[in-house]
Amino acid sequence: MLTNQIIRSNRKTLSISINENAELVVRAPNRMSVQKIQDFINEKENWIKRNQSLIKARLKDTLEDQNTLLYLGTLFPVTKTDKDSKKITFNGKEFIANFEDKEKSTISLKTWYKNKFKEVAVPRLFYFADKHNLQVNQVRIKEQRTLWGSCSSRNNINLNFLLIMAPLKVIDYVIIHELVHTIHKNHSANFWNAVEVIMPNYKEAKHWLKENGYKLRAL
Repeated sequence: MLTNQIIRSNRKTLSISINENAELVVRAPNRMSVQKIQDFINEKENWIKRNQSLIKARLKDTLEDQNTLLYLGTLFPVTKTDKDSKKITFNGKEFIANFEDKEKSTISLKTWYKNKFKEVAVPRLFYFADKHNLQVNQVRIKEQRTLWGSCSSRNNINLNFLLIMAPLKVIDYVIIHELVHTIHKNHSANFWNAVEVIMPNYKEAKHWLKENGYKLRAL
């Protein structure tokens, strides 16, 4: 069975999980042999296949539903127009678009989402940074396959624009998460305590993203 990702660290135990893209993720100690990892995967083969099938089915259902689109955590209906237009518009109640050409429609939708994310999320990042005296170097907006955000050693922050489909509190959580990484470059207790100081209910947003993140990646 193929492993999509192996993450090695100073941990003492071996664990597996299935991410929102139905990929197998293995977390292993630095010195554990590849054979031992593979043996563990083989033992869990039935569990892996069962959970991958569930997530793939969930992804398929999401992809096939073209009658609604997510924006800030709410599903809005899509009205199809006969006009030969590449642009997607949103009037606050519904999306209006020509979805005959799926590839062009996807590109247009991603462009719309990216522009909206810049409009909504970037000002919030600088708001939280200024309020809590956190230093940010550069901010980049992109689509990332496995990450919602990241912060480099130089305090350059990347944010995934697909988050614009999530509720605002989820966007805030990811922003705050990456901002706190400007002072804590790990996920230690001090890191999570700092996140909680800024966003006391962050666990709700974190849980939402864990349960619904696949919906945002289904474009």
